[in-house]
Amino acid sequence: MARDQIDPTFITSRDELVAWFEAGSKPAESFRIGTEHEKFPFRRADLSPVPYEGTDGIRALLEGMQLLLGWEPIMEDGRIIGLFDVTGGGAISLEPGGQFELSGAPLETIHQTCSELHAHLAQVRQVAEPLGVGFLGLGMSPKWTLAETPVMPKGRYDIMTRYMPKVGARGLDMMYRTSTVQVNLDFSSEADMVHKLRVSLALQPIATALFANSPFTEGKPNGFVSARSEIWRDTDNNRAGMLPWAFDAGMGFERYVDYALDVPMCFVKRGDHYHDVAGASFRDLLAGTLPQLPGERATVADWANHLSTIFPEVRLKRYLEMRGADSGPTGRICALPSFWVGLLYDQQSLDAAWELVKDWTADERQRLRDEVPREGLKARIRNRSTLDVARDALALADAGLARRAKVNLFGDDERIHLAPLLRVVEDEATLADALLAKFNGPWGGRVDPVFAEFAY
Repeated sequence: MARDQIDPTFITSRDELVAWFEAGSKPAESFRIGTEHEKFPFRRADLSPVPYEGTDGIRALLEGMQLLLGWEPIMEDGRIIGLFDVTGGGAISLEPGGQFELSGAPLETIHQTCSELHAHLAQVRQVAEPLGVGFLGLGMSPKWTLAETPVMPKGRYDIMTRYMPKVGARGLDMMYRTSTVQVNLDFSSEADMVHKLRVSLALQPIATALFANSPFTEGKPNGFVSARSEIWRDTDNNRAGMLPWAFDAGMGFERYVDYALDVPMCFVKRGDHYHDVAGASFRDLLAGTLPQLPGERATVADWANHLSTIFPEVRLKRYLEMRGADSGPTGRICALPSFWVGLLYDQQSLDAAWELVKDWTADERQRLRDEVPREGLKARIRNRSTLDVARDALALADAGLARRAKVNLFGDDERIHLAPLLRVVEDEATLADALLAKFNGPWGGRVDPVFAEFAY
């Protein structure tokens, strides 16, 4: 997340929280695409992680990016922790273990998203190369222990670091050793939100399989094709998961508000200070009775920041966030928005995708989600493999992008960005499968070569 919200408007009722979500609805012609991706910085000389301080550290990297881009610095306790483009809306931020994130601007086409990505990577290389720093596009750091992983100086991460081990076994791995690519997409109404949320929740394990790219931990195979996804199964089940109730009758903004109100809080920010309220109820803050901050009243910023600490497979804000994919090489980053835009921004494909998944039960959806991290394309739902469903979903995405008919300067429509996923189903193998084959073959049981093959 680039930066915490700062809107000080007071919120006094549940109805206002519902209205906050409703205000995110927009006409289809105003739909935009926001792509976020994370990557691991590493020192090219010895493949070690990059700390915050030092002449070749994350701080120096951010300061160099600020000079290059002219973006507004995001500061905390006198230290730069990110950058914000006040004109375009994009941002650069840090995840807990130094994962370097681009939160892309809201753009109209996937072509623009891909151009933004290539420009960002070129800019990062311009600053990073003199520092001897490279970037790795994998879903989990393949070599470093948790103890070796640096810690970024952000107050919210300090609180989460203390809290996460109390609610799951893998929370610190999630924070410090995983990396993802996400796409944020709009909805036109409550009904449209529900339709898109249900389809994307059901198909999120399919995306996880298509983008599986985290088979190594601490230099060895970890038994999964997406260890990142497996880690989420034991991080904090109060704030993560498949949201089975989203498929119940009556689902809407109100139901999501009630869910979010029941998720324990992590922090409340006042000024530049993060107050540790981990485990507390937002309902108490709403009522002005939060024990840790008696008399404090909830604000819009508090609500938005609280929502940012909830991590379901698809997250609702004033848009929908697709959260199931491992980070990967450049083409895969462009492919993620292609997959979801083709499915969700074309009504015909959206309706057909619902027909594909509407009969799946909550137990079947959960079983698929639980099996995919290990089994990948071989995981099954009913009598079909994930590979079979992926083929159907990609065909629908392809058709949806064709009907969108958004072309680049060469006359190509957005379907060109689906090519890496089409290769996955053609080869019947994920990136993780390919990496494991190299590990067991030409790499001679070493993970170091992945830093060369998957470096940006």
